[in-house]
Amino acid sequence: MANKGNTTFGFMLANHPNRFGFYPIMLRITRDRKTKRVKTDLEVKKADWNQKAKGYKHFRETNPNAGVYNDKLLEILQKYKETYWELKEEGSASAGNIIEKVKSEDVTESFLQYAKERTQAIYDAGGIRNWKKYNGFCNKLEAYLKSIKKSDLLFAELTPSFLSKFDAFLHKLPNERHPEQLLHPNTIAVVLNVFKSLVNRAINIDDKMKPEQNPFMKFRYSSLKTVKEKLDKKELDAIWALDLQEGSLIWHCRNYFFFSFYCAGIRAGDLIQLRWCNITPEGRLNYQMGKNHKGTDLKLIQQAIDILAYYKKEGAKSTDYIFPLLDDSETWCKYITQEQKDTMPPDMKKRMFEVIGAKNALINKELAKIQKLAGLEKRISFHISRHSFAKAAKDAGIDNLEVKTLLAHTNLSTTQKYMGEFDTQRNDAALDNIFKEKDDETALLKQLQGVNPELLQKVLEKLTTNK
Repeated sequence: MANKGNTTFGFMLANHPNRFGFYPIMLRITRDRKTKRVKTDLEVKKADWNQKAKGYKHFRETNPNAGVYNDKLLEILQKYKETYWELKEEGSASAGNIIEKVKSEDVTESFLQYAKERTQAIYDAGGIRNWKKYNGFCNKLEAYLKSIKKSDLLFAELTPSFLSKFDAFLHKLPNERHPEQLLHPNTIAVVLNVFKSLVNRAINIDDKMKPEQNPFMKFRYSSLKTVKEKLDKKELDAIWALDLQEGSLIWHCRNYFFFSFYCAGIRAGDLIQLRWCNITPEGRLNYQMGKNHKGTDLKLIQQAIDILAYYKKEGAKSTDYIFPLLDDSETWCKYITQEQKDTMPPDMKKRMFEVIGAKNALINKELAKIQKLAGLEKRISFHISRHSFAKAAKDAGIDNLEVKTLLAHTNLSTTQKYMGEFDTQRNDAALDNIFKEKDDETALLKQLQGVNPELLQKVLEKLTTNK
């Protein structure tokens, strides 16, 4: 009896669009005047859909992927028709049975498992910095799945709607460092960046998805532009003028901050690991950055040399750490160059990063005390030394390309993000030019205010003599 009557297939739009204005496309199966609908993984703007099209070419040419999507409709239709004929021979070709059989055969791989395997591969390759981001993403994704009573996420379930719901979940999570606050929008953007990278890899490298299935084609997110705190000369002088007990932890941390400032903003992780072999006989700082493996060769200015003098001990070996932050007994201490560090076993490298991270946190804790002692409103962290160096460079009129080299940025755009907030000189000069004094004598008098009269007299005598 199950085979009585005709069975027809067709496509139609869902009754309501999603939050992005796209209508899910439904496959309609009608048998014995009874209709069932099943949702496909395709969505469309109503204006791009032609319900009366022949040959199932429902996507209008106004849709840039019309050809691909119309082929996808035929592929879906073929799958359901083949299942229908199989069940018809068995005498059980009801619409419900057709849908159930297709779904049971259409189980896709686990995206969650794929993400975990990729995360482990990054760890095994020694990319601890990247691993931390990917591991954090996996933890947050699992937490979301648990909140909706799911234990897995399949590739077929990756839709703009899913991303939107996951994004909303992230916006409700507490900040790990400050539980009284929610996750910062930029932290959420980092999580979604990892998600996007995994999807792109699944499409472009591992062939787990088709390009048209990429949910990030429709889902959009953004980060907030943050103000990069930086200290000016007056604020730096206030910190240096603090009467701190020599040899105390807070005194050392001030030294670390200023050594970074005088050495083009060397990052905390690199400073913590500096050894005497990184100081050349010619008085230069030579090291390879841990973040991007770029080699850096800088002249040590006198202020930096003076700081180093506090730490140079008689009989110190070239492999000794410069600053009293790391324990020489740690197994990873025998890995000296960046090339050697790259050969560390993953567990050892992870341990090293954890210790360095703890030391960085310790320094920042002392710098927060220094901020209060100096009476400054700006929050001070070790990385502020890097921003402050960029400001000092800009104030000195150094070209962005030169600063890019000093900061060892890969892209000039990164340097421009640092420098753009400081680039006010041109605007100031333009305003001065627009509203310049018409009376040259008045303008000159303003410029010479405060100049020593005796020095001015000598200058005038030289001008007179040179005529």
